[in-house]
Amino acid sequence: MNASFRLGGDLTVDRLGFGAMRLPSQQGMFGPARDPETSRAVLRRAVELGVNHIDTADFYFSDDGKVRANTLIREALHPYPSDLVIATKVGPHVRLDGISAAPPDDIRGLVEANLESLAVDRLDLVYLRIGLMEPPHGESLAARFEALAALREEGLIRHLGLSNIDADHLAEARAIAPVVAVQNQYHVDRRDDADLLAACEDLGIAFVPFFPVGGGRDLSDERLAKVAARHGATVPQIGLAWLLATSPVTLAIPGTGSIAHLEDNTAAGSITLTEEDLTDLA
Repeated sequence: MNASFRLGGDLTVDRLGFGAMRLPSQQGMFGPARDPETSRAVLRRAVELGVNHIDTADFYFSDDGKVRANTLIREALHPYPSDLVIATKVGPHVRLDGISAAPPDDIRGLVEANLESLAVDRLDLVYLRIGLMEPPHGESLAARFEALAALREEGLIRHLGLSNIDADHLAEARAIAPVVAVQNQYHVDRRDDADLLAACEDLGIAFVPFFPVGGGRDLSDERLAKVAARHGATVPQIGLAWLLATSPVTLAIPGTGSIAHLEDNTAAGSITLTEEDLTDLA
């Protein structure tokens, strides 16, 4: 298994990264605030462990709006290591009173908010996120992606990605500008987007599953438990190892607010699944 992947052909990242959604709060988005110093310690430890790909969003914050993922990243890691790649997402307006889709004219403001909160002049990778949990089939993303692509042309963004999309969305976006990564919900117990993953592999596009170990829902599969016992590992670790073994273009971004959990997740990168394991998990 290749340990790294070149995003867009020029940003080399370890295939096991870190998702920042759980840093501001104890229960994912909008949960009670987590102790900020604990979250900053998690970020510093992640970099110590070799993580060089952090996935975030300006709309990751606690239920009171006071603790925010991008702020924690800036406070813990700025000035950033030269090899650190920070990916973020724009598309929805996320407020304490609800979530709505941002129109094309608002995309610039959302990108600028990420530039400011992360204290950078250019964002490494920005995903256009459409919809919430399920891809909105039949909905055009062209106008919003054109707005995002224009900011790439200005030099505010290095690479573009798509999140929560289907194959038609990918084709629509690629007719406008290069796409280097797709981020959809995908894990060993949810493989609906296997065809989209295969398309990304054919195109050399990174496939970056969100909720790689179930998104708060425990992975509960006898096959996983069997393989975990064989390796002396946990079920989530096998879930991550399976994602990395599934395709050379998959990047895993498990998130946590715990150093112990972070270390467990990172250790999954050293697990090599055998053909027997992969057959058991097929």
